[in-house]
Amino acid sequence: MKRLKKIILIIGVLYIAIAALAYYNQEKLVFMPSKMPMNHTYDFCQPFEEFWIDTEDGSKLNAVHIKNESDKGVVLYFHGNSGNISHLGHVANRITEKGYDAILIDYRKFGKSSGALSENAIYEDAKLAYDYTLSKYSEDKIVLYGRSFGTGVASFLAANKKPSKLILESPFYSAVSLGQHRFPFLPIDWLSNFKFPSNEFVQNINCPVFVFHGTEDRVIPFTSGKQLFDEIPGNNKKFYAIKNAGHNYLQDFNTFKIGLAEALN
Repeated sequence: MKRLKKIILIIGVLYIAIAALAYYNQEKLVFMPSKMPMNHTYDFCQPFEEFWIDTEDGSKLNAVHIKNESDKGVVLYFHGNSGNISHLGHVANRITEKGYDAILIDYRKFGKSSGALSENAIYEDAKLAYDYTLSKYSEDKIVLYGRSFGTGVASFLAANKKPSKLILESPFYSAVSLGQHRFPFLPIDWLSNFKFPSNEFVQNINCPVFVFHGTEDRVIPFTSGKQLFDEIPGNNKKFYAIKNAGHNYLQDFNTFKIGLAEALN
């Protein structure tokens, strides 16, 4: 009996230690930012303007405004939890070839952007990016586009603003549910400082929504994206299941190409 109690105690201590490590390192588990030197010169095929957004806490957000000189509108794009906007040349090409301008922004600690990461800070930064976009375009010309982690940010904005459309590529139901999928042995709902409840945000979205998800996605399960889609009220929505696609390179599949052409018609 004493030996059993000792084993249980050791397991308990190890579990608490693992949970503590996960809690104090969760930012590193969620975000994988790629920094860029401040003197880096972006190389896009289209005319563009690099600009900065100043936040209330003194952080600076780096962004690029690609100008296609079209009256169709603009796509405000939020990327995933890794990389930075210097890696988004292919995204800019996809958007501008459909006749739209594009605004690409880096989160805090990504690219040239600075500041401390938190869920609330990301929300506030997203609103500042939207305000910048709104200062250049009428709201009925603004399309929100989020990929992977960025779908949580784009969903938040769509729930609080009135964009013309929302595009979600490889979305998650919520950050907590995704964490529970990856670490089922941990109480993620208690530990997580990053909730990003997209499932709640979509309840307040009134614009058309286009959702794309690879059926073989091993990062964010296909079922997570489908479950989120099912939570969107009404029928002003469309889901594109990209067969045999994983988490990345959806743009290589015809279903994605056709769907994006419909979304950005």
